[in-house]
Amino acid sequence: MKKAIALVMSLVFAMSLAACSGNVKTKDEVKGTDTPAQTEQKQDTAQQPAGAKPKITLLSMSSNEKAANIVRDQLTKNGFDVTVNLQPDYSSYKSLIDSHSYDVALSSWTTVTGNPDYAVRSLFKTGGDYNNNPVEDPKVDEYIEKAASETPDKYVETYKEFEQYLVGEKAYIAPLYSSIKTQAVNKEILKADSVALSKSRSQIWEKIDFVDESKRETEPMITSQAISELTSLDPIKGNDGSINIINTNMYVRLVNLTNDDQVVSDGSLSYEHAIKDNNQDFYFVLRDDINFSKVEDFKAVDSGVRVGGEDVVFALDRAKNKDSVPNHRTYSLHESMDTITIVTDLAELESSKSASGKSVKETLETKTPSAITSLTADKTAVDNAAGVYQVVKVTTKNPFPQVLNYLAHQSAGIVSKDQVEAINTYDVATYDVQKDVAYGDQAAITEGATYNNTLMCSGPYIATLKNDYQVTFQKNPAYMKGTEWEPKITNYTMKFIKDPDSALSALRSGEIYMLYSVPEAKFDLVTNDPKLVLQEMPSNAVFYMNFNQKGQMASENLRKAVVYSINQDELISVFLGRAYKTYSTLSTMVQTGNELVADSAKVQEALAAWAAEAK
Repeated sequence: MKKAIALVMSLVFAMSLAACSGNVKTKDEVKGTDTPAQTEQKQDTAQQPAGAKPKITLLSMSSNEKAANIVRDQLTKNGFDVTVNLQPDYSSYKSLIDSHSYDVALSSWTTVTGNPDYAVRSLFKTGGDYNNNPVEDPKVDEYIEKAASETPDKYVETYKEFEQYLVGEKAYIAPLYSSIKTQAVNKEILKADSVALSKSRSQIWEKIDFVDESKRETEPMITSQAISELTSLDPIKGNDGSINIINTNMYVRLVNLTNDDQVVSDGSLSYEHAIKDNNQDFYFVLRDDINFSKVEDFKAVDSGVRVGGEDVVFALDRAKNKDSVPNHRTYSLHESMDTITIVTDLAELESSKSASGKSVKETLETKTPSAITSLTADKTAVDNAAGVYQVVKVTTKNPFPQVLNYLAHQSAGIVSKDQVEAINTYDVATYDVQKDVAYGDQAAITEGATYNNTLMCSGPYIATLKNDYQVTFQKNPAYMKGTEWEPKITNYTMKFIKDPDSALSALRSGEIYMLYSVPEAKFDLVTNDPKLVLQEMPSNAVFYMNFNQKGQMASENLRKAVVYSINQDELISVFLGRAYKTYSTLSTMVQTGNELVADSAKVQEALAAWAAEAK
């Protein structure tokens, strides 16, 4: 059973990479001539005799074989003739998804931004990045847009109705379970309570501290990562497991997420933020104690350049513009933004009402070190102690409070306007990876002939040097000095350890000090080791089944028969209780009260209706 758990969890990792990269256009709709596999499937479906058991193909990766077999048994018990198609890796699995060569597919989605819109828009909205089935339903689109315009106190009911329609009425997906998130810490070396485990946000480094505080400046904090090829150190050009943690710690954002997915200004570029009562204008009052860091002689130094409103406008404008860089991988997260501006009229803050009923100015001043007496568009003129501030306003195309979650994502990290423009002198339309130099290219920090570290980072750390074995970082010497957010440890080393078992061995031997994501089959090794502590919490990873609606699963009745065959208790038992019931990809964030209950009577009713419609 433990072996099965490890296999399932490896799928969590592989599929979570896809969810984190859910902004890349990977949907390849099949038009015109079918693929051979698709043609064979259609022929097989067409040959089903009236009154026979419905024959369906269940697609899964081999790493999730146990779960696939449980689903197969549940479907077989309820009258299906099931063939399980196991693929050895994500690439081969994805090719069959893209060619629609399946009936039902085991899938997963991880909502890395902590907000429900991310959990549904790409998957279910017509034309969504990951809407491969596809679901093309105007009512689904209407629910998604309505909920996006609402605040949390209102969208719960909308999402409840959406789920009931998506699963209960139309059976567009079959929910299975949600999983947990884990990490292990060497508590003899690190203060365990300083190492945060967040539901959605990538791991933050500035709070981590040694048990022996005298080591802060002399010893590196050592961690690990499986992936050694870094997509890009430009935050908008990557949204995957190779750079999410790295870019989270190298670039500051306007807001952050707490460990349980609440949007806050704590530890961000903003002292505070305010939502205007139209839910369309968002204000951020910027702090003046962060400078960009840069690297000289492999050391992090203060560039002397303040991180200001000009950089925020530049960074967010390029984040929402899919043509701002080649291979822009995160623009769909930020397309809701219309304009980003620096506010210079103090009267605007005084006359605008925030959602709380106070003026925007009053709301912003709740955490500033002094009253806001004047505003400036010039970051060099800022003096918070004297009451001179910069305020940035983000206006969305439509009311959209959840834009704040996207602004907390690493892709909304603030880059240096001057530095990026100085490096990115190529023409985007004719970009040639062989000759054009792009800001954030890993080659620029890789030791050897290519080394020319041109990074300028607004966050608590900056990458100094990379090789095949590790990448090193140093703290930004001009990052919120003297505050609780000034980084505790000066040096970081991230070792590249591809094999999970080897990474765990490195943790147990003291080679690394913490391990992000521990396989469930190895929990006992961690909990039984007196120097280690295991941290765990429910994650935003949800497993469910997709239906190929280009084939026989276009039948709503056949989909319903599958949905009501699923017994989630049997699936959860595979994880020894470390999994949870789910109703949709929203379930980990919005408590709607909806629950899927296996019902053989409903299965038979749906199968009878399916058989009748086939006559």
